Amino acid sequence: MRVFFLGLLFLLAGQAHAWPDKPVKIIVPFAPGGSADTLGRLVAQRLGEQLKASFVVENRAGAGGTLGSDIAAKAEPDGYTLVVSGIASHVIAPLLPQGTRYDPVKDFTHIALFGGPPAVLAVYPPLPAKDLREFVLLAKSQHGLSYGSPGNGTQGQLVAELFKQRAGIDLLHIPYKGASQAVADLIAGHIPAVSTTLTTAATQIRAGRARGLAISAADRLPEFPDIPTFKEMGYPDLVATVWFSLSGPAGMPAEIVEKLNAEVNRALAASDVRERLKPEGIVPSRMSAKEFSAFVADELKRWGPIVKASGAKND
Repeated sequence: MRVFFLGLLFLLAGQAHAWPDKPVKIIVPFAPGGSADTLGRLVAQRLGEQLKASFVVENRAGAGGTLGSDIAAKAEPDGYTLVVSGIASHVIAPLLPQGTRYDPVKDFTHIALFGGPPAVLAVYPPLPAKDLREFVLLAKSQHGLSYGSPGNGTQGQLVAELFKQRAGIDLLHIPYKGASQAVADLIAGHIPAVSTTLTTAATQIRAGRARGLAISAADRLPEFPDIPTFKEMGYPDLVATVWFSLSGPAGMPAEIVEKLNAEVNRALAASDVRERLKPEGIVPSRMSAKEFSAFVADELKRWGPIVKASGAKND
């Protein structure tokens, strides 16, 4: 009988400390309103519902997403501090000349990939380039054709730089302090083209105030059937998304990582979640934690030479 009660006590003690038994903080290292914030809050809400626990979102914007990411990297690896990671903070920023105070692989436990929107090359409608082929011909005949991006070192710039290399054209890069400013100047006719996330330009494209020439998705999106992919237009390696994800400090317990991965994938697979993200051009992804960790390492290798060749610098 004594053994039975001791076993019961150990069982109850284990249940009392089962994760999560207190609020979990998810740091969004960008300002409210963007794709990172949208995905972070959506996943936090679903995790709270699925795990019957409190998941609290905290925006810690600054330094291109590296400020909040650095805070997460230095937190206790107990599963109670997580961060919305992504290509900006965990691939591009570490590759820029200034680098980051953290190692994007060694200092993090990469948990689950959310997915994200593709980039789009969009032009001012009066520009005499009705499709991507005509844009290439225009760039070859018109020296100094420019494009705007959300800023130096953003994926908008890198996708455009990779396109330039593959197409053999020269484009003048105009960096902005954010995608919305670049799109505003495009529809005002101040710049002829932008390379940014489809999410940012979608409203203006639907309204006819901008014309999408190509997106960096693997396939055409049903919501934008008239915009071809770079891949189908002859640029097969120009498949890329501005992806976001969930990570935590290095050394998190494997059982918590596996649980979070399963629950995030479950949340993103829900039909209402997928419908919610469709208008923004966000396609959810599904990977195991191990696959996602390998994906981050592969992305660093992929974009390293492109960042170097582009001459991208920290703003």
